Amino acid sequence: MEDFSKIVSDMKLHGMKVQHERVFLKIPYAREITEQGLAHFIAVEGKKAVWLEEYDQIVEWLEDNKGLGLLLHGKCGVGKTIMGRYVIPAILLHKLRKIVTCFDVGELNNMTDVVLSKKIISIDDVGTEEISIKYGEKRLAFAELMDMVEKQSKLIIITTNLTAEQITAKYGDRIMDRIKATTKRIAFNGQSFRK
Repeated sequence: MEDFSKIVSDMKLHGMKVQHERVFLKIPYAREITEQGLAHFIAVEGKKAVWLEEYDQIVEWLEDNKGLGLLLHGKCGVGKTIMGRYVIPAILLHKLRKIVTCFDVGELNNMTDVVLSKKIISIDDVGTEEISIKYGEKRLAFAELMDMVEKQSKLIIITTNLTAEQITAKYGDRIMDRIKATTKRIAFNGQSFRK
């Protein structure tokens, strides 16, 4: 029987590519802290939090993400951004000492290499970006990011108002396949809280 941990150490020693470890999350009884975080960040906006059934799926993900990231997609005004940009990063910092680096999709285009250098990344409002052009070079930043998420086992949290079908139409089957392989997908179908 071969000892592949020794073989992998040798591969690293010789500068060979090795499989990256996934980020695993396990936060027992995550509902209480998720409710508290949601209440806090909604209160900052002068509003009262309302719990949606979709949030139960976020709690399940926090309790055991199985090494997968998270795609929060669907209707606007239902708390996807609050969860992806504030609540989840706060919980991961407090409970697991893990830093989530948050970007909106415009920052992804303008700072692609910085985004790609992070291990745990939250990207807000995917689908609203344009093709990034710097010094005449066109870059499909979101496609590059999803490629790195898969190849380097980065943990990604994505929020978007697009449906799964719209994501496929905008980015293609290859990117949607990577999203499916690397994330738990939660569709938000409720009514907007914005008035």
